[in-house]
Amino acid sequence: MPLHISIQSAGGRDAGTVTITLAGSLDTATAPELERQLAPVLGSPTRDIVFDLAQLTFITSAGLRVFALTRKTLKERGGQASFVHMQPQIHEVFEIIKSLPGVAVFKDAAELDRYLAARQRAHGQDH
Repeated sequence: MPLHISIQSAGGRDAGTVTITLAGSLDTATAPELERQLAPVLGSPTRDIVFDLAQLTFITSAGLRVFALTRKTLKERGGQASFVHMQPQIHEVFEIIKSLPGVAVFKDAAELDRYLAARQRAHGQDH
């Protein structure tokens, strides 16, 4: 499934904040395009990015890596990355990542991706 990316800069009081709306699947195939479109934003004085994930339906470790790199870049300049409107399966992935005691829990990215995909599919069948 493709990824649709919409980038909007705020004006006025919220100048310096960019909202990025993602729709579709953020995975190994689509993460490079998000990185490409993020590059000019991260190269600008933008301090805060809000990722609106209302239409994001699937994410893998490749997508999480883009989020982590964005967060690190913004934190270095005193800003932050925020995530809003997560669908339940995406929220669960974020909860899993927050609860991991260390990075060696999974053998490799492929194993992590299989686990995340299974959890997201299982969650989707619950509703």
